[in-house]
Amino acid sequence: MPEKKTLFDSLPTCVGSVPFLDTKATCKEIVTRLPDIPFWPQFVRKSPLEDMIIQYTEGLPLLEVDSEKRETRITAAETEAGLVEFYEHFLSDDLDYFAISKDYACGLYELIDLLSVETEPSGQFIKGQTVGPVTFTSAINDHNNIPVINNPDIAEAFTKGLSIKALWQIKKMEETNRHPILFLDEPSLSGVGSAFSSIQKEGAVSMLKEVIGYLKEKSNALIGIHCCSNTDWSLITEANPDIINFDAFDYMEHFLLYRDEISAFLKNGNILAWGIVPTSSLSGNESVEELFIKLAKGITQITDWGIDANTIVHQSILTPACGMGTMSPKLAGLCMDLLCNLSKKCRSDGGLFKK
Repeated sequence: MPEKKTLFDSLPTCVGSVPFLDTKATCKEIVTRLPDIPFWPQFVRKSPLEDMIIQYTEGLPLLEVDSEKRETRITAAETEAGLVEFYEHFLSDDLDYFAISKDYACGLYELIDLLSVETEPSGQFIKGQTVGPVTFTSAINDHNNIPVINNPDIAEAFTKGLSIKALWQIKKMEETNRHPILFLDEPSLSGVGSAFSSIQKEGAVSMLKEVIGYLKEKSNALIGIHCCSNTDWSLITEANPDIINFDAFDYMEHFLLYRDEISAFLKNGNILAWGIVPTSSLSGNESVEELFIKLAKGITQITDWGIDANTIVHQSILTPACGMGTMSPKLAGLCMDLLCNLSKKCRSDGGLFKK
């Protein structure tokens, strides 16, 4: 694994989903605009199979997918038989069995094809993503209409299944001769501890640790956790990812309440991915200068804790606050403009660096 420190210097990348329909044109645009950390896009408007939950169901046990309704549920099949078959493939490290097919992730295959023909890679990294185990098991109900996160046997199988599917994705991204970064997308972590949620902190941390530990043991990928809402950020640092991706536009003040956890995270050489460009709340009136001031304010607050500003900037990535899939194509284009231009400003003379 490469050193995590001094690698990123506020380079830009994106979360995953896009509102576009042209696979080839979108991937070419991503490689052109984000050459250092291109991401494979999820075409959520092109196919229901690219829905956040459905996209990662292939090879997992007991599931029935209704793509028209964009629903995933437990089948009526016998649980024991389904789990036995699943574990036979999982325990034999049968990566191909857990592959994500092209019908479910056309952007993954297109991006890899584009990057694989580079005579000299224009950047060191490639970014992918998968639904995290907490969000996945919270989104699917069992026969009693109870989220399977509360069914230990099924939740454990899904956690292991998502782990090996993520490993397959990492191995696929390695075909580009770039270093893989993989984010676990976990919007459901915003509900941890809520009276309206069945998600408990201890269980959430355990599931995240299992996936991250598995991937770190079997690959050299950098593993991140993306949560686009407010949460108990201590549970995320406890899960030990390499990268935390948070909504720095709407929730920076909440995130920075976790002084001790964030300080330790950075001092350990880990990376903050600042979701500084708004997505759902993007009005079209935002400016690079406005976003720069907001980002600099957050970095300054961390320097007040005794961490060098250059260290923070070196260990930072810039992203949109969340995926762009629900935006109009015009606003998504503006979001990308703001992101790329902000990153350039941060890395220019007179930007965030102090030479």
